[in-house]
Amino acid sequence: MNYREATEYIQNLNKFGIKLGLDRVKRLLDLLGNPQVSFRSILVGGTSGKGSTTVMIGSVLKETGFRTGVFTKPHLFDFRERIAVDGDTITERDFVRLVEKIKPLAERMRRESEYPTFFEFVTAMAFEYFREKKVGFAVLEVGLGGRLDATNVANAEVSVITNVSLEHTEILGPTVEKIAVEKAGIVKENGILVTGSDDPKVLRVLEKICMDRNSRFVKAGKLKNAESTERGNGFELDSEKISVPLAGKYQLRNISCALAALDSLDEKIPIRAIKDGLEKVRWPGRFEVVNAHPKVLLDGAKDSESIKCLMDSLDLIAYDKLYCVFGVSNDKNADAMVDEASKKSDFFILAKHGVMGRGMEPELLAKEVKKCEREFLIVPDVKCAVKKAMELAGKDGLVLVTGSLFTVAEARELWFGGHAKMGREFNENTAAGSRIG
Repeated sequence: MNYREATEYIQNLNKFGIKLGLDRVKRLLDLLGNPQVSFRSILVGGTSGKGSTTVMIGSVLKETGFRTGVFTKPHLFDFRERIAVDGDTITERDFVRLVEKIKPLAERMRRESEYPTFFEFVTAMAFEYFREKKVGFAVLEVGLGGRLDATNVANAEVSVITNVSLEHTEILGPTVEKIAVEKAGIVKENGILVTGSDDPKVLRVLEKICMDRNSRFVKAGKLKNAESTERGNGFELDSEKISVPLAGKYQLRNISCALAALDSLDEKIPIRAIKDGLEKVRWPGRFEVVNAHPKVLLDGAKDSESIKCLMDSLDLIAYDKLYCVFGVSNDKNADAMVDEASKKSDFFILAKHGVMGRGMEPELLAKEVKKCEREFLIVPDVKCAVKKAMELAGKDGLVLVTGSLFTVAEARELWFGGHAKMGREFNENTAAGSRIG
């Protein structure tokens, strides 16, 4: 089996869609010898900011001296980005070897009952890789929800819920309270929960669940002397000035969550490790400036709450008019997203990302833009849409590319070259067969 064959095998698992539940992944991990018990772990869930928080915690743990595994989703360019140890992504050779190792176990499951899903198979790969690499800590970004997500088989010492807002309501529930219950499924008995949420309805749910599970509830605090610029965020900790190269005011909450999670561990994390870890962290596609004239800003905001937070950060940048290249996935609440984006956007260029048929048709977005009485053009190809926006923006305008990390990933190729290995269609299909099971 070569790399293409390995990735095609996993991608073919997408036909089973998302089937939330832990029975299949537990069975698969049992057949592997339960690699998830070989390392300590931290789970990071929430509606947004999960990836940023995950990589920040991982970077600090690495600087502390732990061999650290990080498991994130989705990927920008190459699927292997999802699985990394001490900042190094899994090699193609190891990727193929793990698929070959786990495939017979998945086939056995098919004969006994049913196949593992795409995400369950990949989660098992990550856990086995972390065991092989003898990691001390694994920081795991939760997929969909929490309670029934495959990552939740890990017995995390600390669970993080960055925030909770409406998303995947057809699967997780129609209210933030119900979604909070699903996300709080990652809280362990006698464990620790850290959250950055400020929503009283969410906090009530989380505190009640912690009480029921005899778990410690930690509300992430405010950063001292915090300052945001278009290039990053700074703050003070124990009289040390720390600069984090992740921009956007919304990252302040994620930084607070990361610090609170680290502080909740039994180990005392040295201030030098915190400083070095945070200052070395990289997480592209989030409030990322890639061009100067006109200024082009990439941000993978994927729901209305994320778009609102993004818009609140635009005052960090000086510009004349805002030209918004907008492309979303077809399972999102586009009306609410467009409504938030229109509050500062002067002109929309509507596009469609190319991931697995998941991109929303620009004509549907146009209907929502018309309601907000904003001018727009339809340019379906993302790269062409960005070029058109730059032409319209001139020297002093700001081009914002947002609506989906997939849209941002396609746009990034204009500056960083190449084409996504195996295509960005190699991502979970959240539309096919999504159900709790």
